[in-house]
Amino acid sequence: MSDPTPTAPRIDPAYGVVPDASGAEVLPWSWAVGQLAESRNYWVSTTRPDGRPHATPVWGLWLDDAVWFSVGRTSVKARNIARNPAISVHLESGDQVVILDGRAVERREGLDPFLDAYEEKYAFRPDLVELNSIVFSLAPETALTWDESDYPRSAVRWVFTSESSPTSA
Repeated sequence: MSDPTPTAPRIDPAYGVVPDASGAEVLPWSWAVGQLAESRNYWVSTTRPDGRPHATPVWGLWLDDAVWFSVGRTSVKARNIARNPAISVHLESGDQVVILDGRAVERREGLDPFLDAYEEKYAFRPDLVELNSIVFSLAPETALTWDESDYPRSAVRWVFTSESSPTSA
């Protein structure tokens, strides 16, 4: 995947963000990739049928330019994604921020690289059948990043082209 296009973040100027400025020269996409790869927990936000948000942490991986995670097939997350695959994924830190938006895609084949990397990272290899689990990936359509120590100068909104994300519009 090629790097996404940096743009000015869509944050109210009252927070100090310059409307037409991108902080990509301060905080390149490679920084976000490092944060995504090193994260232990990923917050997955879905939408319930009545429109209420649902956010929960999951274990996962940054693999093949996407966040991969597994959830119980009958979990609230899985049911929400089945109805509306638009999700957000946020890392734990509010200081080194990476927020991804896009559409979750169910992964049914070629799961060995995910399972191998998952086992290496967490010292646990999930048995997807026994756990009645489903694997999803999120290749971002957009991302928002910043480092609080240099905010608002480091704030960037990243846009993934159709060439770098199969789900972008």
